[in-house]
Amino acid sequence: INYFDYGYEPPSDGRPVAVHAEVAPCPWNPTHKLVQVGLKGKVVAKSELGPRNLVFLVDVSGSMESEDKLPLLRAGLRMLVADMKAADRIAIVAYAGASGLVLPPTSGTDKQTILRAIDNLAAGGSTNGGAGISLAYAQARKHFIQGGINRVVLASDGDFNVGVTDHDELINLIEQQRKSGVYLSVLGFGRGNLNDHTMEQLADKGNGNYAYIDGLQEARKVLVEQAGGTLVTIAKDVKIQVEWNPARVGSYRLIGYENRMLAHTDFNDDKKDAGDIGAGHTVTALYEVLPPGAGAAAAADRFGWERRSGDAFAPRSAPRSSASAPDTVQPGTARPDADEMAAKPRAQVAV
Repeated sequence: INYFDYGYEPPSDGRPVAVHAEVAPCPWNPTHKLVQVGLKGKVVAKSELGPRNLVFLVDVSGSMESEDKLPLLRAGLRMLVADMKAADRIAIVAYAGASGLVLPPTSGTDKQTILRAIDNLAAGGSTNGGAGISLAYAQARKHFIQGGINRVVLASDGDFNVGVTDHDELINLIEQQRKSGVYLSVLGFGRGNLNDHTMEQLADKGNGNYAYIDGLQEARKVLVEQAGGTLVTIAKDVKIQVEWNPARVGSYRLIGYENRMLAHTDFNDDKKDAGDIGAGHTVTALYEVLPPGAGAAAAADRFGWERRSGDAFAPRSAPRSSASAPDTVQPGTARPDADEMAAKPRAQVAV
């Protein structure tokens, strides 16, 4: 659902995020409706982006040797390097059985040195993800650029098999590291043993994002064309709450977002971690809803559909014609974070 471009308009009122909503017929059941809730982050021009302090944490374990993994990553990094400016810095940490600094922070003007380091990346060994993460964050903190983009970019198939392998330990490690102001992006490669769940959770807890790279076109999209959305966080801890009108909605279900659902009490709890949105980033959610009546009650009883008055979740194309419009779309107040450049928006949608 969130891969496609839905043509949402960016905010025009100074807010970090614009909220859009539409209602249309449900294509697989004519008695149901689909409610689309879309968010669009403010667009930041490439010329307005601050200098980049990037540390690529590259998995060079044996599982990364296939053509759709490490060789594809090397090709993507070459495209990124071609787009780097003099003020940008890039470092590379490789991890397998042991971790090491392959490339110390290097200016974007020294492209030949960077490219040689990329070409020397080779797969072999088992994976010690925890040690690599600690080293990469240490490099990012050491060369932190105030007012710039400071980020660790983990590239892996997620096959952590030695070192810190426990899921909770990895999450705790990332949660501690994000306090430094260095965020985490995660790039997934390959098929078969790709550990999507762990990699997405690491990105979530690192105040970053996760993307799957399956070819050169996708690598260019993520690392060059949409670098703002990948690397620049414009809104952190974003939460969306949908309030249903019981006169129009009898029961509903959120399609997807099983790992992004929030308890109702979490919506106004600033201590509850939520999703982050990058510059120009879009987030889309679809609800399938039934009007009040016996059908809504039956769906709730048989399929476990919700009948509460509200629902909340956190984020992680061509225009359509709508059958009717939601009653209101009310973005919550964007609360600036004193410690970081991103805001903390809360959006409420009444349907």
